[in-house]
Amino acid sequence: MQNLRMSTTGGVVIVGGGLAAARTAEQLRRSEYAGPLTIVSDEDHLPYDRPPLSKEVLRAETDDVTLKPAEFYEENDITVLLGNGARSVDTAAKSLTLADGTEMPYDELIIATGLVPKRIPSFPDLKGIHVLRNFDESLALRAEAGSATRAVVVGAGFIGCEVAASLRGMGVDVVLVEPQPSPLASVLGGQIGELVARLHRAEGVDVRCGVGVSEVSGSERVERVVLGDGTQLEADLVVVGIGSHPATEWLDGSGLEIDNGIVCDDRGRSSAPHVWAIGDVASWRHALGHQVRVEHWSNVADQARGMVAAILGKDLPATVTVPYFWSDQYDVKIQCLGEPEADDVVHVVEDDGRKFLAYYERDGIVAGVVGGGMPGKVMKARSKIAAGAPIADVLG
Repeated sequence: MQNLRMSTTGGVVIVGGGLAAARTAEQLRRSEYAGPLTIVSDEDHLPYDRPPLSKEVLRAETDDVTLKPAEFYEENDITVLLGNGARSVDTAAKSLTLADGTEMPYDELIIATGLVPKRIPSFPDLKGIHVLRNFDESLALRAEAGSATRAVVVGAGFIGCEVAASLRGMGVDVVLVEPQPSPLASVLGGQIGELVARLHRAEGVDVRCGVGVSEVSGSERVERVVLGDGTQLEADLVVVGIGSHPATEWLDGSGLEIDNGIVCDDRGRSSAPHVWAIGDVASWRHALGHQVRVEHWSNVADQARGMVAAILGKDLPATVTVPYFWSDQYDVKIQCLGEPEADDVVHVVEDDGRKFLAYYERDGIVAGVVGGGMPGKVMKARSKIAAGAPIADVLG
């Protein structure tokens, strides 16, 4: 466990060890909050960036994903407690209990615990079976991938697709298994999913859709995977990428309202006074009145600005933000602006066999744009999406 300075009491306490925790601490100091500020994390690493874990870290291109060096926290008088995560919270007493039993009072508590990867309970406890969410898991997967020859990636969402691409680039034979009709079908729909499947097949990945995994077996380590249609696949590496859920289990009994994340208002206030939530774990109220939990890297900075202003009693004007995310697969950056849904009408306006551009239509307006390898054209649609422009404005 690494600690920077000794623990403070009271003030603002942030629970989490990722982008949301680091950005919130930084925003607090930028906004001239001068009181005690503590970050509490169950990991042994300073807050770090997670998107590279399935790409650059896995491919051994970098081991440095730290968001801010130790000097930043020291110079800004931010206490960082590592390897000792939060176990429970008493919102009435305004007290946080850590894993080792330490009780930590707070004036304002910010929860930024992110997500927990889903696992498949029926899978046996064998070497060679991995999930990927944190830095240590990425290193462990990298170590085994270096000597692996055949891998099965279960789940063709963004993480599964990125891991499949990275493993393939490392020379591993990869089978990508997805129960949905195509990769990313539940997020971007089948039409774009087929274009993503095409990309992977062109790189030599065996993409199996419309089928799940019924059995994984081996002696001490994984040796074979049996699919739902009876197909047997030899494998010395299995990666499970079937999604994740908000890390809220430790809040059981806290009284906080939990519904697909911590339910918050449009500034991150939870149902308990002086408790806030940000990032992947938080379900914020949208300007249109519905709750939405956004799992995108670019969302955090906007949330941090609004939440910190509210914590400090300042009023920021509401701004219209267009959600944005990306996924690097091989040499193609897949980018998305807006809020596309799987059942939208999809207009593919460019497709050269590898790169593509598509607009999503909902109720006659442009709801989003997805592009593969076309960054300039994707970004040009931002103002149209923000304005709720008619789909004809972008198709013309």
